[in-house]
Amino acid sequence: MTVPVIETGLTHMPALGFGTWPMRGAECQAAVESALALGYRHLDTAEMYGNEEAVGAALRAAALPREAVYLTTKVWTDKTDGPQIRRAAEDSLRRLGQSHVDLYLIHWPSPRLDLLDALRALARLQEDGLACAVGLANFPPGLLRRAAEAEIVPIACLQVEHHVFLGQQRLLEACRARGIVLTSYTPLAKGEVADNPTIRRIAAKHGATPGQVALAWLLAMPGVAAIPKAVSPARQRENLQAAALRLDAGDIEAIAALPKNRRLVDPDIAPDWEA
Repeated sequence: MTVPVIETGLTHMPALGFGTWPMRGAECQAAVESALALGYRHLDTAEMYGNEEAVGAALRAAALPREAVYLTTKVWTDKTDGPQIRRAAEDSLRRLGQSHVDLYLIHWPSPRLDLLDALRALARLQEDGLACAVGLANFPPGLLRRAAEAEIVPIACLQVEHHVFLGQQRLLEACRARGIVLTSYTPLAKGEVADNPTIRRIAAKHGATPGQVALAWLLAMPGVAAIPKAVSPARQRENLQAAALRLDAGDIEAIAALPKNRRLVDPDIAPDWEA
């Protein structure tokens, strides 16, 4: 299965990746090994997931050339300044068993985060070759704009919840205006797409599954990647095959008409999403 690659001046990311939250340990390693064997070449992990060691072990077991796999990890919210972020990045690389990651993200915009110092730390990680590209996750439009306009380091990617029930139009427009990839997590809306009549109708028309339709809708958008998680090889294969599904204009229009305000990830540490 050929997965399209999003090429920007800052990164080259396979548009369909493999999410690893909340898998850990042997389950995570086995799932990542399976995903790599099936053809996934984009892995997403984070310090907070507690599975960087398992992801690293799976990478070593796969014995693929390092440049063949796009690897993302993230720093957690308890790191609020540059030195803490630097140490966290080095610790993540040790757990992964890697000299660098392809993308390093600030996981959430903590109110205690010294944003400018954090951006300077990301710039140094990039300069020192520990991260090929850097970016943000869960930043609302105003804070994304502030980070980009600081011009301390180029923001390559913004990772946020995004699916057929949560449109993120303001962030999409902000990212496109700046050449930033938007990576969609929870792209299957925690399984809720399977029960939606519109998605089910479109899936039946194409001989596809509702999950494949939901992923194909995201992948049809310029500059948008998706990182579904799946434990079983069968579901991993199903998700990967979404890269070949082409929705028609009527399908896209029908999905666009669905309500787009269903947020499923909104923890206590979340920012003001409208800011």
